[in-house]
Amino acid sequence: MKGDYQLGRRNKSYSKDLHQQAYERLTGMQAFGESKKAAVADGTEKDKIFSYNTYKSYWKHTKYFIKYIKEKHSGCTTLKSAKKYVNEWLQVRADQGLSAWTVQLEAKALGKLYGIQPDDENYFKPPKRNRGDIKRSRGDRVRDRHFSKTNNDELIKFCRGTGLRRSELGELRGKDLVTREQIEKEISRLEAVQEARPTPAAEKRLTMLQDTRLFQGEYFTFVRNGKGGRARLSPIIGKNTEQIVERIRNTPPEEKVWQHVHKSADIHGYRAEYATAIYKAHARAIKEIPFDRVNRGTGRRYQSEVYVCRKDEAGKKLDKAAMLVCSKALGHNRISVVADNYIRGL
Repeated sequence: MKGDYQLGRRNKSYSKDLHQQAYERLTGMQAFGESKKAAVADGTEKDKIFSYNTYKSYWKHTKYFIKYIKEKHSGCTTLKSAKKYVNEWLQVRADQGLSAWTVQLEAKALGKLYGIQPDDENYFKPPKRNRGDIKRSRGDRVRDRHFSKTNNDELIKFCRGTGLRRSELGELRGKDLVTREQIEKEISRLEAVQEARPTPAAEKRLTMLQDTRLFQGEYFTFVRNGKGGRARLSPIIGKNTEQIVERIRNTPPEEKVWQHVHKSADIHGYRAEYATAIYKAHARAIKEIPFDRVNRGTGRRYQSEVYVCRKDEAGKKLDKAAMLVCSKALGHNRISVVADNYIRGL
């Protein structure tokens, strides 16, 4: 029998619960390692998830939505029938007092699940995200009472000097200390290889190594699996450089430098301090940056290398060149992320 039934049984796709349907939808979008730029060019980007961490985050928040549907709209047994409750769910989350950042993330997760684009008229309009709304790393929090800065002094100094994410810190090994001398030797070797027989892999590695010439300092941590699976070399900075280098050197090559990272450690806050220090070390005075371009509309000259902040920091100006250095050290691709999330107190 054709149609929804075959050999006396319903088609299996109709027997899967919401959890399984959503899981298969998102896993089917996995495109880890593929080029997002190429997907944007050929129009397939909206149907793909390029980062494992993004996938993991979207799946986490999708499960919250499914739980809500099962509790409040138990009659919905398919993703299609549950779609009409997406905005209702997101409004509930906003009303619960979740940060604008979290609500916007959940809107993106469900937008990906259902193919709802941000410019769609039905796309949920989450609260605006302002720097002042970020709850992490701002003032004393309840968790801080359970974290001794004295007992974790070495960890704090290490984080402020390396700028690693929590996951990167947990995976750092004794073999991941790299010197500038080692980097320059490998650059010379790869440049010779590329002249003789260029390969995409060697070119990618060479670009990462050459990025270190943007930084000051002689020591770097190698991050093999950063945001989006990207590898990078981040400079070790600050007055505690020697102590940080010594800790890594004293760790056997295959062992973790930090066997345990306290769950209440304000890793993002230390990372922001690292970013701000790097920015300050490379930033030019805004008035010294040349007016090098002409606006086609007004005919007025302007500073193309000056970034003007928006939203709650509207009007503040930053040096784009220093922001790029900072962005490379942190493992981000966009300088706007540095302005919105890391550079503080300027």
